[in-house]
Amino acid sequence: MSGWGANADGDPPNRGRRVTLPSIKLYLDGADLASMSKWARDERVSGFTTNPSLMRKAGVTDYAAFAREALSIVGGKPISFEVLSDDFVEMERQAYVIAGWGANVYVKIPVTNSKGESSAPLVGRLSASGVRVNVTAVMTVAQVRRVASVLVPETPSVVSVFAGRIADTGVDPVPIMEESADILHSRPKAELLWASTREVLNVIQANRAHCHIITVTADVLDKLSLVGKDLTEFSRETAEMFVCDAAAAGYVL
Repeated sequence: MSGWGANADGDPPNRGRRVTLPSIKLYLDGADLASMSKWARDERVSGFTTNPSLMRKAGVTDYAAFAREALSIVGGKPISFEVLSDDFVEMERQAYVIAGWGANVYVKIPVTNSKGESSAPLVGRLSASGVRVNVTAVMTVAQVRRVASVLVPETPSVVSVFAGRIADTGVDPVPIMEESADILHSRPKAELLWASTREVLNVIQANRAHCHIITVTADVLDKLSLVGKDLTEFSRETAEMFVCDAAAAGYVL
């Protein structure tokens, strides 16, 4: 991946340079089919994720029909669909249904149900049976460690740590992501995903923390061209925007 990245060594991205971030993969997060269609053709986007909350917000009424259309859009790129139940027995049944939708499908299993019960035993059974799981809503290193302990090394999987939500609580997510990456090192087919991305800076942070994947919204993807932009020029452009908008609005003093 090249042409948009910031300095992977940590230098301030204000010198007008374009450098490469070779390890991080971008997954589009959302449930808007038009947006998915647009970005599926972009080589920078390696995969897709969605969840019931995003689907509800997008007005999706038929889960299976949405999934079929999404699969036809993304081609062979990885895509994650989430189980709907809060009961582990029903989660397991739904997981096999979702896994049957395609070889590129990952089944999202929340790391805990609404009762606070760990899904690790279910994750272990699914992984052992060859289901590609995406363990989601992960927030702590302890959760990552327990999930890693049940993942089968031979089965590809994703562990989605909600770094954005961690940051919302006032906690720096970077050390958590770095430790999570170390834990998952023993599972070479398990990929660490930085979830709930808020801004382009998170892409840089996720790369430095050795995450394999970061989910991004279409808005963040649109801003990737700013990475490496000269900040002095950006300042001038911002001032120009204020002047132009004031004139267009007809403001006077």
